[in-house]
Amino acid sequence: MDGRETGQQAAGPDGRANAAQQPDGVPAPGRLPHRRRRILIGLGVPITAAIVACAGLLAFTPSVGNAEALARAQDRAHGAVFPGPPVPPRFAAAIVATEDHRFGSEPGIDPFAVGRVVAARLTGGIDQGGATIYQQLAKMLYTRGRSGVAVELEQITLAVKLAMSYTPRQVLQMYTGVAYFGNGDYGLAAASCGYFGVAPAQLSWPQAALLAGLVQGPSADDPLRHPDRARQREGHVLGRLVAVGKLTRAQAAAALGEPLTRLVASPGGKRRCAA
Repeated sequence: MDGRETGQQAAGPDGRANAAQQPDGVPAPGRLPHRRRRILIGLGVPITAAIVACAGLLAFTPSVGNAEALARAQDRAHGAVFPGPPVPPRFAAAIVATEDHRFGSEPGIDPFAVGRVVAARLTGGIDQGGATIYQQLAKMLYTRGRSGVAVELEQITLAVKLAMSYTPRQVLQMYTGVAYFGNGDYGLAAASCGYFGVAPAQLSWPQAALLAGLVQGPSADDPLRHPDRARQREGHVLGRLVAVGKLTRAQAAAALGEPLTRLVASPGGKRRCAA
């Protein structure tokens, strides 16, 4: 023993006991390491700014309570009927697998896709898209014909509002009701009749895949004018259905193997379907 009791604190120059020393690497109670505090502050600033920005966007973007009324007005202008028949399972699976495989489980936007787009914008890389079905519907109903960063932010905010205000079934019904499929066909019912001469509920897997592939490029992938490109796009959609577990590889190969000429209806198909 050296005359000090075990656990006795050493006195400082002013005669007061020093604070108990902590083992190496363990912060004193009630305090965070300086580096950790800096990280938390660094994260907190952009997160707080994002929350404030989102609150502002939610406040200053229009309400989406009139979404169904806008969809109905668009269909009326294009000679279509809203709401059309229920979206059949095959087409629903095809369009969701291709356009937004997280549809129904996301808050209107895909944070991963938004992150990729932001990174591409900041680095000058290629914008890989990633707009959800909610965002695409917001564009169709509220910002058609407009573009720019401010418009994209508006679409993101409107997409969140749509997800908060409508069920996935209602959103998909509106989306497929106003989407343009080429050759003057607005809405799934018109496209199904126009291309195949059948009602949407009667679409086969290859037919559903072909129509789902037209939404992003109805002119470029038109099966009547560009059958090779339409077939490539159909193959992409079938591949997505395999990726999400809706079809086996064998089923997708069989669907893609059906001759395109047997899939596309004759010019009188639309009249027979509508009759």
